[in-house]
Amino acid sequence: MIGKEIQPKRGSNPMKKSILLTTLFSMTALLADYRYHISPITAEVKKRMIQGNSWRKGCPVKLDDLRSIRVSYYDFHGKIKRGELIMHKEAAKDIAAIFGDLYAIAYPVRGVRPVREFGGNDWRSIEADNTSAFNCRPATGSRKWSKHAYGRAIDLNPIENPYIARSGKIAHRASQKYRKRVHHDPHDPADKAVLLKNDKATQIFKKYGWRWGGDWSGVKDYQHFVKP
Repeated sequence: MIGKEIQPKRGSNPMKKSILLTTLFSMTALLADYRYHISPITAEVKKRMIQGNSWRKGCPVKLDDLRSIRVSYYDFHGKIKRGELIMHKEAAKDIAAIFGDLYAIAYPVRGVRPVREFGGNDWRSIEADNTSAFNCRPATGSRKWSKHAYGRAIDLNPIENPYIARSGKIAHRASQKYRKRVHHDPHDPADKAVLLKNDKATQIFKKYGWRWGGDWSGVKDYQHFVKP
C-alpha cells in the first residue's frame, strides 16, 4: 500500500481519504521501527548479573531458564531507545509482544535497564524511574521470594506508578504527586505514563493474561505486572 496512489471513489471525500492514508502510513512506520531480540544468558551477561548482585547461587530460578530481551521503546522525549529486560523464558515472547503493542501506541517509558546496573538495589532502580524485571530479591515486606526473583514480573515506570502500602505510605518522594490516580495533561509524557485501569497500556498487559498490581485490594502496586 505504501507509495501507491489510491483514487477516491465517486462521492467520497478526498480530504478524509488523505487523512486515513496518512494515519495508516504512520501506523505502518511505527510498527516497522519496532525491534526486539531474545537470547539466552551468555557467559558475559552471567558475569555482569553476579557482579551486579541481581543473581546468585540460591536464587529460585536457574540462569538457563532466564532470557535477555532487548526491546524498542519511546522515552519521555519521544525518542526511540533500546533497553534490556531479563525475564523467565516462558515470559520472554509475551514481553516482546507487549512492548511492541506499547510502542505502537507510543506509550512513554523513562528507561529500561537491568537491575544489575543498580547493584541489584530495587530502591535505586525505582529512584531512577527505571522499568525492570528480574531481580533475585524477596517480595516487599516479606521473606518470601518476589515474582521478580522468578523472572515473571515487571515494574513499569515505577515513579509514576507507585507501590502504596495498606497504611497509605509511599516510600519514594517523587511518587507522592501520583497518589491520586487521574490523568491531567495528555501532552505530558509523565502524565501519559500513569497507568489507570482502563488505559490502553494496562489493557495490553491484560490481553496477554498478565495480572496488574493496581487491581489488588489493600496494597496497590501500580507499576507491577505478573505473568501467572
